[in-house]
Amino acid sequence: MSELIEGLPDAIAIRCMARVPFYLHPKLELVSHSWQAAIRSSELFKARQEVDATEDLLCVCAFDPENFWQLYDPRRDLWITLPVLPSKIRHLAHFGTVSAAGKLFVLGGGSDAVDPQTGDQDGSFATNEVWSYDPVIRQWSPCAPMLVPRAMFACGVMKGKIVVAGGFTSCRKSISQAEMYDPEKDVWIPILDLPRSHNSACSGVVIGGKLHVLHKGLSTVQVLEKAVSGWSVEDYGWLQGPMAVVHGVLYVMSHGMIFKLEGKMRKIVVSVSEFRRRIGFAMAGLGDEMYVIGGVIGPDRWNWEIKPMSDVDILTVAGERPTWRQASPMTRCRGTILGCTQLRI
Repeated sequence: MSELIEGLPDAIAIRCMARVPFYLHPKLELVSHSWQAAIRSSELFKARQEVDATEDLLCVCAFDPENFWQLYDPRRDLWITLPVLPSKIRHLAHFGTVSAAGKLFVLGGGSDAVDPQTGDQDGSFATNEVWSYDPVIRQWSPCAPMLVPRAMFACGVMKGKIVVAGGFTSCRKSISQAEMYDPEKDVWIPILDLPRSHNSACSGVVIGGKLHVLHKGLSTVQVLEKAVSGWSVEDYGWLQGPMAVVHGVLYVMSHGMIFKLEGKMRKIVVSVSEFRRRIGFAMAGLGDEMYVIGGVIGPDRWNWEIKPMSDVDILTVAGERPTWRQASPMTRCRGTILGCTQLRI
């Protein structure tokens, strides 16, 4: 690498470049080959941590267009478009999505797509494929596949490791198997099975370093604190509905309200009756705020039209009085949200 900035040691130049916002990195690469190498180096992203210049972005994938992801920059209220996910499965859905080791991971899933000409299913209901997106080199790469193909399963990150559990196999049979992935070694290992399996989709939420597996329609929650100690079964009586974690606290939208849940306690935060016709959206926490993203406006008795949405509504939950505001809508994606997670760059 040649001298990056005239008169400065490269170590100092890297720390200067580390303060430039992520969305401007493609422009920095145009300066020279040495700048391109620096921008795409691990040293730059280590320097971003050292100078406290890391950024928290939201990663979002919607139904339309297929296998398409965007990043949202909350500081600048703008959307960044990623390369198309190169999975051979069309309209990949029912997958898990997390971020770990500075990368976005898309895990398993499958497709219910049907060939309009033959009527045959155009994809696999469940796969074990795993993809990671590296924001340093801005590229998707295949990772070691999961030990078991699965869709509609729970996943989360515990101490830098990715844990997946439950879901359905390619033959649409519910499973209780769980496994753990080390993103540094690119290796999956089996861990203790869920103590209970249910014939329903499940999701995962990490609170206080513990993975909570929730099954649709059930009040019991299966909790993993340490992989070696296995799962416990708790009945918190949590409400059903879209969930988000803000500063380690769980919020759920249910019955036209957003509730704050702590253990078995619940507190009404705000009324959201205006969202009653909006389905298929995502809820996600970022900083002091909760995001309601995308979805579709369903039909009613006056209007049978289904309207895909790209809207983003933000609720600030810090302070005494929650307040709503609108962010810039997604620029390329719309409709039902298939994946949403936070990524620190």
